Amino acid sequence: MRKLTPWIAHLVLILGIAVVVGPFVYMILTSLTSDNFSLPNPTKLMNSAKSLDNYVEAWNKNHFSQYFLNSLFISIITMLLSLTLASMTAYAFARFPFPGKELLFRMFLFSMFVPAILNIIPQFTIIKSLGLVDTYSGLILLYISTGIVGSTFFLRGFFERIPAELEESIVMDGGNRWTIFRSIYIPLSLPAIGTLGIFAFSGTWDEFIVALTLIKTEANRTLPIALQLFRGQYATYYGLFFAASIMALLPIIIIFVIFQKQFVNPNLSEGGVKG
Repeated sequence: MRKLTPWIAHLVLILGIAVVVGPFVYMILTSLTSDNFSLPNPTKLMNSAKSLDNYVEAWNKNHFSQYFLNSLFISIITMLLSLTLASMTAYAFARFPFPGKELLFRMFLFSMFVPAILNIIPQFTIIKSLGLVDTYSGLILLYISTGIVGSTFFLRGFFERIPAELEESIVMDGGNRWTIFRSIYIPLSLPAIGTLGIFAFSGTWDEFIVALTLIKTEANRTLPIALQLFRGQYATYYGLFFAASIMALLPIIIIFVIFQKQFVNPNLSEGGVKG
């Protein structure tokens, strides 16, 4: 029985991988075949000729390429600004002593328990009063404000695990808080920052409700809105719709491949201080 246990475990893992990867492979093969006005059977997928015609057609239809670039711009700017603000805020909460710090941090965290859907009306009201409706500035501001709390909470715990003794050498050389933050906390926190970068990019890239509420001009729409238009107009043209969906997935896959080695290593700072 003990000899069979590893085989059973491997079989279960293989079945799990097949369940997860199978639909994605089916989606790719369908996007590479033409004239798919119904979901094709596996025999047709394997035997039909493959081409990139659906990708070319999807890229040029309904301003898809423009919406793709709009989302790419918004997601990159949001990711960079979110990581910058969250890292500085987390550093302040982790290392700066000031009155009411813990109370302020708890109030900070309390906003995470408010459902995002309930914030849309007050957020829209504030953005409208600032004159930022139908602008990328207003959309990016909302994305940053809704994500900075969770990022700060995550990074604060990571910063607090970095030994404070590492700061002594910089202080002895006349360095200030900014030098310590830039030379110690940022390099040692790259795994955490890389992980947050993936989440910040993917969360912004896939967001639909806020973008639909705030963006009114057709030329300023983002990619999730374009995919909804595709689903409405080409609901039965599966090859074209799947091609558009896969192109929408590519940036997230690329970001994950680039930053996958940056996932949090809890032992990163161990050995940095010898006593």
